[in-house]
Amino acid sequence: MKTTSTPSSSLSLTTSILRTMESTPIQIRHGNRDDLTDVHQLVCELATYEREPDAVTATTQDYIRDFDAKWFEVLIAETSNQIVGTAIYYTGYSTWKGRMIYLEDLIVTENFRQQGIGSLLFQELILLADQRNIQQIKWQVLSWNEPALAFYAKHKANIETGWWNGKMIR
Repeated sequence: MKTTSTPSSSLSLTTSILRTMESTPIQIRHGNRDDLTDVHQLVCELATYEREPDAVTATTQDYIRDFDAKWFEVLIAETSNQIVGTAIYYTGYSTWKGRMIYLEDLIVTENFRQQGIGSLLFQELILLADQRNIQQIKWQVLSWNEPALAFYAKHKANIETGWWNGKMIR
């Protein structure tokens, strides 16, 4: 489905609108605590897609607590009062590059994929980084997730394959 964005000199977090061929407006905005139930549902949908449906142990209440404490932020894509996508991110620090944004998840619900919504969310995150004078955005992508790899390649992202991820779950 071909998409176009509304004409403007720059995107605005509260007024970014994408129009699909059916003229359904998609708005990109900052998320708030009232969005977190839907965000949690999108994360569970992503976990199922990534073949880890039982891996999500954080609850909506955890999201609310941590959002209120400013551990993370969200961008929301919505249409007709329905949340159809999100970018979940937080700021961090790179000892090599300085301030950075870590994109934890970029999710568009299955029925709304291939309409440019992920690109709008990603572009909005880039704009946010520019506004905050942040030079680096980092994320992870699964090596088998060909649609995600193609998406990031389309946006000219550098996918590093020489680094191994480490984690400790306690």
